[in-house]
Amino acid sequence: MFKHDKQLLQVVNVERPNPTYASMLSEQLGGPQGELKAAMQYISQSFRIKDPEIKDLFMDIASEELSHMEMVATAVNLLNGHEVDAQAVQSGQIESQVLTGLNPFLANASGFPWTAAYVNVTGDLPADLLSNIAAEQRAKVVYEYLHRQINDKHIRQMIDFLLNREEAHNTMFREAFTKIQDTGSNRDWGVDKDARLYFNLSKPGKYFDVSNPQPPAFQNPDQSYNQH
Repeated sequence: MFKHDKQLLQVVNVERPNPTYASMLSEQLGGPQGELKAAMQYISQSFRIKDPEIKDLFMDIASEELSHMEMVATAVNLLNGHEVDAQAVQSGQIESQVLTGLNPFLANASGFPWTAAYVNVTGDLPADLLSNIAAEQRAKVVYEYLHRQINDKHIRQMIDFLLNREEAHNTMFREAFTKIQDTGSNRDWGVDKDARLYFNLSKPGKYFDVSNPQPPAFQNPDQSYNQH
């Protein structure tokens, strides 16, 4: 069950309308690294999680991603202004100007509609957590690109806040990964000799050392986790 709090997670303002940047910012509304993708991915993954602690983590972060989506949509709405004027959009998608009456459109910056194909769900907790860690990292990168391309102090403040929240989510997913270190697809990692066979196909020289490979981890080797 979800409940809607009428307060935004953080107040959103703009200095002035900027329809071109509204098109750019919509990347984080309906793009492959955006807030809707993150919310739907984490909710979808949570359905098969048996550990109640980690399931709650996925649902809590997914719920916050929906609040981020609300913030981004509010900013896009303010940036589009009050009058439909497609000529004001210098580049990117113009669907909001010619199709939705300035309502924020669930599409990326080029106008490609959001699709469930963006959502990665495997049912394997280690694989899904690694996917989520990468998703948060990619979202941070996109926000960093967007931050550079506008001088609006209010939009920059919003992006700063969302950047920090992406980092918080990344940290929490990494902590969850340490808790399930020896489960799922991480179980018996590298037991077979073929899993420890590495090829040096770069000539001349060897630049990447894999003489002592270790399982994927975000913890010290002496740390362990006793599953419930």
